[in-house]
Order: sequence, then structure tokens, then C-alpha cells
Amino acid sequence: MNRNIIAAFAAIAIISGGTGYLLSGSEDASPDQAPATAPETATTPDSVAMTPERIKAADIALVEVGPGAFGSEIVAQGSIEAPPSGVAVLTAGAEGRITRITKQIGDAVSRGQTVARIESRDAADISGDLRAAQARAAQARAEYEREQRLFDAKVTAEADLQKARADYQAAVAAVDAAQGSAAAAGVTGRYVLVRSPISGSVTAAPAKLGNYVSPETELFRIANPNLVQAQVSVPVADGRRIERGARAVIEAGGQEIPARVRSVTPSANPESRTLTVILTPTAGRSMLTPGDYIRARITAAKGGEAGLSVPAEAVQSVGGRDVVFVRTDKGFAPRPVQLGARTSAAAQILNGLKPGETIAGANAFLLKAELEKGSGEEE
Repeated sequence: MNRNIIAAFAAIAIISGGTGYLLSGSEDASPDQAPATAPETATTPDSVAMTPERIKAADIALVEVGPGAFGSEIVAQGSIEAPPSGVAVLTAGAEGRITRITKQIGDAVSRGQTVARIESRDAADISGDLRAAQARAAQARAEYEREQRLFDAKVTAEADLQKARADYQAAVAAVDAAQGSAAAAGVTGRYVLVRSPISGSVTAAPAKLGNYVSPETELFRIANPNLVQAQVSVPVADGRRIERGARAVIEAGGQEIPARVRSVTPSANPESRTLTVILTPTAGRSMLTPGDYIRARITAAKGGEAGLSVPAEAVQSVGGRDVVFVRTDKGFAPRPVQLGARTSAAAQILNGLKPGETIAGANAFLLKAELEKGSGEEE
């Protein structure tokens, strides 16, 4: 009897527990209690608040979306160089000893300004040749004038006068040649004056006071900071799509400097198998320093697919979707986009953006991190 009672109570307890479990499960699934997956959807932020000051501090680039052809922009690496007319190498020009130096590295130099003086035996010889030529010319002139007077007085023959005239003209020519040699060598007396052929700044000055130098010894290098160009390399296939005068953008030091294509080499470099493209800045030359490495974006003359093109770094993956961050009044909002072709520099947008919208370009990954951080805090 007792055994039957105990069994009955056990059955009731089991049924009650099962009913409670069902009721509990039912309550967990009720709308009042959020399901396990609900917080992820409900708490994901739909924007990133950011002031213009924070955008600038984070160095987030703002890019205006515009219509264009994907693949019509060629990205190339290179460096800033001085064109042949923008740099000068000053040599001694004669054998001798440096007796005076007037400029050093960093100093400004005007065209024709003397930067050094060399005492030279060669200079003394050139000066001596000039003085001798001038003396012969003076004597030839006196002889010519004398023969002219005699001829006018009908004392001498016309042949003598013509010979005197020819001798004088030859002597004048010799003076001109000697003066040209002296000027070309920068000779004044026994000194050679080293002058700059361009205006600019001294970028190198190996000359030392008192040094004995030979004619080919380099003394100074002068560069004009306003005369610079970009030299970049592109694959042969891309080089065929670039035309002289095409627009380009030079990226240097966080700045974008407009430029034009000056020339494209007709043959490839035998080692790198690339073509060299020369870009001439149309503004912002003062922001470019010879020797700096740069990146350039060149507008191709042909090729490319219709659509919108954005910088590759503008596209971020959020929640398994490709998005770009569109500028809003309070910051940025992630916008899902449909991508087409992609390269290391750009991405083709098939759907999700409109021309004229402003998006985050470089450093857009910071917005992704901020978005995911906000999502994690709400969870």
C-alpha cells in the first residue's frame, strides 16, 4: 500500500516538473523576452557619430563619388625628380686652389651669382692670352689707321691699306675669341669665378676652402625647388593607354597635387619591363621634394567599364556585407553596396551609391572599428 502511494506521488512530481519546463520554455520564447539572436540585430548601430575635427584628426579622407569608368585610372609608384633644367652641378672648371667660398648647403642662390673663387695658373694663362690679343689688336688698329692716312694722301698703294685692314680685323677676332674663353671659364685675372647657371638653393657643397681641385671636381649642386616632376613606372599594357597631356594626381605627404602627363617613354626598361611616365605638377610644387617616393593616379585615355569607381580602401566588410561609409550630418552611416570588379587601388560599385555622395576613403577601417566597438558595448 505504502509502495503504491509513493509511486503515485513520484508520477505527479514528474508530470509537474515537465509542465513547469514547458511553461518555462514557453515564457522564454514569448515576445516580452528577447530571443538569443535578437540582441545582435536590435543593438547593431546604424551610424558612427564623428565631428569634422575628429575626422581631420583621424586623417579620414573624404571622397566625392562621381560617374566614371572603372579601370580608367592607372595607379603607379615612383619618385619626385628634378628636371634637367632644374638642377645644376658646378665644377671647378680649372685646376687650382679654392680661395673663397660664399655659399653653403641651404643657401639661396641667384642665377649668375658667384659661389666660389679659385686661384689658378690656367686662369692666369687665359688672362695673359687675352691681354696679348688686345695688345696685338691695338697695334693692328694703329697700323690700319696709319695706312688709311697714307692712302688718303696718295702716298701708299691700296693693297697696303687692304692688308692693314685685314690684319686689324683678324686681331679683333682674336680678342673676341680670347674674351669668349675667359668668360666661359669664369676667368678674372688669375682667378676662376664659379657662378650658378640657375636660381635655387644649394643642395650639396663638397667644396672646402684651401682644397686643390681639378677642372672636373664637383664643388656645388644647385636645385630649383619650383622645377620638379614626378617619374613613375607603369606596365607596358597600361602605358599604351596613357596619352601626353592626360590628367593625373600625385599623392605625397598626405596631399593630392594635380598634374599632367608630360611624356611616356616609347620603349620599356630592359630590366623592369615597364614604361616611364613623366608627370608635371600644375600646382603645389612647393609640397614636393626631390627624392621623395610618391604614388600617382593617371587618367587613361581609353579602356574601363562604365559605372562608379571608389578607392579600394573605402570598401569595408561589416557583418559579412560589403559597405562604404557615407558622410552624414553627424558623422558616417554604413551603406551596403554591390561590387563589380576590384583592383588593389579601386573598386567598381554596381549598386548602392549615387554620384555626388561623399564617402570615407583612406582610413575608412577606423569607422568600421568604431562601429563594431559600439555594437560590442551595447551587447
